[in-house]
Amino acid sequence: MSTAYEATLEYAQSEDQTDVLYPFRERFYFPQHNGKDVHYFCGNSLGLQPKAVSYLMEKELQDWAKFGVEGHFQARHPWFSYHHLFSERLAKIVGAKKDEVVAMNTLTVNLHLLMLSFYRPEGGRYKILMEAGAFPSDQYAVETQVRMYGYEPEDAIIEITPKHGQHLIEEEDIIKAIDDAGESLAVVMIGGVNYYTGQLFDLKQITQAAHRVGAYAGYDLAHAVGNVPLQLHDWSVDFACWCSYKYLNSGPGGVGGAYVHEHHGDNPKMFRLAGWWGNDEKSRFKMRKGFVPQKGAGGWQMSNAPVFNMVAHDASLDIYEKAGMEALREKSEALTGYMEYLLNQITHLPFTIITPKDAARRGCQLSLLFDNRGREVFDKLTENGVIADWREPNVIRIAPVPLYNTFEDCYRFYEILTGIK
Repeated sequence: MSTAYEATLEYAQSEDQTDVLYPFRERFYFPQHNGKDVHYFCGNSLGLQPKAVSYLMEKELQDWAKFGVEGHFQARHPWFSYHHLFSERLAKIVGAKKDEVVAMNTLTVNLHLLMLSFYRPEGGRYKILMEAGAFPSDQYAVETQVRMYGYEPEDAIIEITPKHGQHLIEEEDIIKAIDDAGESLAVVMIGGVNYYTGQLFDLKQITQAAHRVGAYAGYDLAHAVGNVPLQLHDWSVDFACWCSYKYLNSGPGGVGGAYVHEHHGDNPKMFRLAGWWGNDEKSRFKMRKGFVPQKGAGGWQMSNAPVFNMVAHDASLDIYEKAGMEALREKSEALTGYMEYLLNQITHLPFTIITPKDAARRGCQLSLLFDNRGREVFDKLTENGVIADWREPNVIRIAPVPLYNTFEDCYRFYEILTGIK
């Protein structure tokens, strides 16, 4: 892929012709506008439906009809061990060992469960550090966690804000805040990619800083998983969780995921709330008292797998397995770079791109901060067959997703935006 961009349809189409990931577009359904595929730039909010979902769902429905309860062991993918279907593929996406990840629950449920294990305030070590402007669920979760132990959020939560007049948080400010908190810091809990600005944080550096002062490092990877390269195990991240309905295209309310480093996951004394699906599989059906957690992240499971909810996850992870994160990241940088180039050609609309310019500090998202007319522009984009994302008070988020977006999509977006006077 060329980086000598040109603001022409011919250039965009020529890039698509040499894109090895272009055929994956055909694996997804696109909403329609006036009988044509929309220009879909909202994969950072809800990914498109893989076409294989209905086929895989029908297989599970057939097994339910054929086997009834015996499907737990006799289905083509036995429901008893259904969550194991995802471990190896998820591990590749987040850079973990197979036993360090598990598909379960939903994002905020998993965040609370993991915080109950890793936020154990004692003595003077009780503070949590997070980024200001985190997604509301993260703010609510952390606020209620500290209140549960009798602390006031204003005292127990350290929020890192951008410098005056800036939109992005500098890594050096995060590291300094960690060092300043020192032995009072219990947990760092940051969103891997900020939902509003699209900023990707240096999780390796932040984790190292947290460990230097004796704190745990955990992350909400909702906007990072399937979007940017991750090496959770090698970075020694303690815990992380994510949803699957954005870049992982697993449907609204799709099953979430959790990661726990093996150092903790293999420690049966590590506190967690117990559920029977987290119990050792060999003794699960003996129905005895005394929780014996299985090794790894699976020991944090509460209930049996929501099989029908997981079907879309299976379809999407199969696509990821075939495409590969390395190729996806390469296209992501080129595609987002092209969109940025095109947007910089537009001078008649009052917006600023607040997402980092450095490709290493962002995923496939550009956030356009409007001085005015933002909602008007957003509505006109919608009228012209563009599905983007509006975030209050004045940001349009655009996500050129490498699995199904094209260079021509980016050009058509630019063409429509240019026509808005």
